[in-house]
Amino acid sequence: DVDAATSSAVLWRFFAALDIDLEIYIPDRLAEGYGPNAPALRRLRAAGVDLVITVDCGITAFEALAEAEAAGLEVIVVDHHAAEPRLPAAAAVVNPNRLDDSSGQGQLAAVGVAFLLVVALNRALRDAGWYAKAGRAEPDLRQWLDLVALGTVCDVVPLTGLNRAYVAQGLKVMAARGNAGLAALADVARITEKPGTYHAGFLLGPRVNAGGRVGEAPLGARLLTCNDPGEAAALAARLDGYTAGRRGIELQVLAQA
Repeated sequence: DVDAATSSAVLWRFFAALDIDLEIYIPDRLAEGYGPNAPALRRLRAAGVDLVITVDCGITAFEALAEAEAAGLEVIVVDHHAAEPRLPAAAAVVNPNRLDDSSGQGQLAAVGVAFLLVVALNRALRDAGWYAKAGRAEPDLRQWLDLVALGTVCDVVPLTGLNRAYVAQGLKVMAARGNAGLAALADVARITEKPGTYHAGFLLGPRVNAGGRVGEAPLGARLLTCNDPGEAAALAARLDGYTAGRRGIELQVLAQA
C-alpha cells in the first residue's frame, strides 16, 4: 500500500544519495500474500542478497524470518504494527509499538519510522566521519518529507505530534514538485492547486495503491523512486488506468451487493 511504497522509496532515495543501490522487492498480494514470505527470502539469498530491510511488515513474521536466518540472510525489521512479547529473528527490530519501547511514537506510520531510521543512519555516518572521508556533503533529508507526508496521510494515523510536523512540512515539499513521480501523479490526477491532505489521501494515494490492488504490485514504489520525467509520466498513466479499473470493479461489487 502507500505506506509501504513510500517507506521503500525513502530508504531507496537515502541510499541512492550515498551511491548505494537497493533493490525494492514488493510481494505479490495474491500469489505471496502480505509481508515477508520464506520462498521469496530464500530466492533473494540464493541471488546473493546479504541483508533485507522489511518495511511496514515483519513484526510477526516469525516463521519466514526464522527461515531467513537459517539461510544466512540478515534482516532488519522496520514496522509500526502491534508487536507481541516475542520478537522475530532479526538483526534489529525498529518498531515504536514494541512492548519494550518507551519512545512514545507509537502513532507513526511505517514511513515515519523509516524516516527516523534514515535520520539515525545519517547521524551515525556523520559521527563516524563517513561523509568527510568520502569528500561529499550530507543529503538534505527534508527533500523526502513529501513521501513521508503522503504515506502518513494515506495510512490514516493520527495527525498529532511528529505526524503533524511530517505532514505540514511534507506538503510544502510536495508543492515544490521535486519528486518526478509525485509530480507526474499530480498531473494525471489533474491537481492544479497547492496540494493538501485531501489531494494526498483521495487523489494521489489511491493511484499509488492501485498497482498493488488490481495491477502490478511494484509500480507504486517504482514511480516514487523514478527520476526521469518521461518514465514517471508513463508509470503514472498506467497507475491511473489501474485506478479507473479498480473503480469499475468496486461499482460492480456494489451493484451486486
